[in-house]
Amino acid sequence: MNETRKDALDLYIALSRASEWVNAHGDRDIRKHGLNRTEFGVLELLYHKGSQAIQQIGGKVLMSSGNITYVVDKLVKKEYVIRNTSSEDRRLVFAEITEKGKAFIEDVFPKHAEVIEGAVAGLTDEEKRVASGLLKKLGKFAQEGFK
Repeated sequence: MNETRKDALDLYIALSRASEWVNAHGDRDIRKHGLNRTEFGVLELLYHKGSQAIQQIGGKVLMSSGNITYVVDKLVKKEYVIRNTSSEDRRLVFAEITEKGKAFIEDVFPKHAEVIEGAVAGLTDEEKRVASGLLKKLGKFAQEGFK
């Protein structure tokens, strides 16, 4: 195997393992509050970005639109989210965070951020910035090559 291919495979394995373990920290924290990663991601998106068309949420939290409908249903049952139909286009349905959902995120998110901070504490602040920049570059390149 040539060196370029070996380096690519080593990077893939390291990236996968790092992602798996950092996600394990985040997932364990989120589960304590009765949510999974996707539910938490949708709730956080709505909190930070405001009302979103359900059809567009999937692309923002990296899930299929069918699964997003299920996730939004679960958040509606927990009274963290409501649905609103667009007054201009009745085919468009928006998910909006409720006051209960806002209170939940405001209570839980600071501690969750601490958990993530602890999970990535193996790198210095400078290493985190460099790694973040490189991973964004890698992700954009891989995304473009996938089309």
